[in-house]
Amino acid sequence: MHHEQHPYSQWPDLAGRALGGQVLDCSDDFFAEMENLIKPEKPVFIAGKYTERGKWMDGWESRRKREPGYDWAVLRLGAPGVIRGFNVCTRFFAGNAPQQISIEGCSIAGMPDAETQWTTIIEQQDVKPDRDNYMDCPDSRNWTHLRLNIFPDGGVARLRVYGQARLNRDWLLPGEPVDLAAIVNGARPLECSDMFFSSMTNLLMPGRGKDMGDGWETKRRRGGRECDWIIIRLATSGTIHKVLVDTAHFKGNYPKSFRLLALNSATDDVTENDERWEEIIDHQFLTADNEHYYRKEVQNAGQFYTHVKLAMYPDGGISRLRVYGFPVGGDASVVDSSHG
Repeated sequence: MHHEQHPYSQWPDLAGRALGGQVLDCSDDFFAEMENLIKPEKPVFIAGKYTERGKWMDGWESRRKREPGYDWAVLRLGAPGVIRGFNVCTRFFAGNAPQQISIEGCSIAGMPDAETQWTTIIEQQDVKPDRDNYMDCPDSRNWTHLRLNIFPDGGVARLRVYGQARLNRDWLLPGEPVDLAAIVNGARPLECSDMFFSSMTNLLMPGRGKDMGDGWETKRRRGGRECDWIIIRLATSGTIHKVLVDTAHFKGNYPKSFRLLALNSATDDVTENDERWEEIIDHQFLTADNEHYYRKEVQNAGQFYTHVKLAMYPDGGISRLRVYGFPVGGDASVVDSSHG
C-alpha cells in the first residue's frame, strides 16, 4: 500500500506511543477510552459491535453533557519539543463529534495538577465530523504536555501531534556517544527519493522495528537512478564514530549495499547531489534481518557534521539507522535509542 501523505509527513508524532506518549487523564470517557487517542493504528469502524455502555468506537468518547461545560483529555508527549501541526481526527464520529476544540500546553518537569498553568496553543475553533482536521501550530515554544478540550462533548478518534523533539542536554552522560540520528533527540528526515511502502520517519524511531512495515521501504527500482536515498538532519552538529544499519524483518527485500555520507550546513538547504557531501562509510554489503555495526569503517571521524545521506543500492527496505557520535560542545550522550 502506498504510504499516506499529509501536510506534516516529515514530522514524527510526538504524542505517539512509539515515542512513549501517554494519555494521563480526562474528564469523561464513558463510551470509549481516552487511551485510544494515541493508538498508532488508523481508526476503524465495526458495524454491530457494542459494549455494555453502547456502540463500540475506536477513539475517545464522552457521554452526552447535560450541564454547562466541556470535556478534556491531558496527554504527556513522548518526546517534548516544538509542535508544527496537529490532526484532530474525528473519523467515524459522524453524529457524535464535538462541535469545537481547543488545545493548551505546558512545559513542566513533573505531572500536571490543579495548579498547572496552561497556555492556549490552538484557539477554540470548529472541527468537522468524520474526517482529518489538520491545523498549524502557531507557537514555537517547547511543550511537554497538552490538554485537548472538546466543546461541549463527543468523540475524537485520534490526536496526532507533529513536531520536532529537542535534545535534552540534562540527560547527557560524560564520555558516551549520542545517537545523533534519533527522532527522540531531535533528528528528522528532510527528504528521500521514495517511500512508497513505509515512511522515512520510521528509520529514526526508537527500538527495533516491530515488523516490515515499521521501517523505510521503497518501491522496486525499474531503471533510472542507481540507488534510493534519504537525507537526515542530525539532532545537533557532532562528530560521527559508530553507525548501525538494521535490516530487521527485511528478508527478501533488503538492499544489496549502502553508503553513508555527511556534510556540515548552517541551513537545511541540502540536496541529493550537493557538492559538500563527504564519505563516512563506503559501500558495505548488507544481509537480511540483521543488525550491522560499523566503527573501523567510519571515515572523517574528527569532523563535525549536521546532515547525513544514506544511500541504499539499488532499493529495498531498512528498519533503523543509528549514527553515534559526540555533539558539538563536549563529549556526552543520552540513553541509547536502539533499545526500549
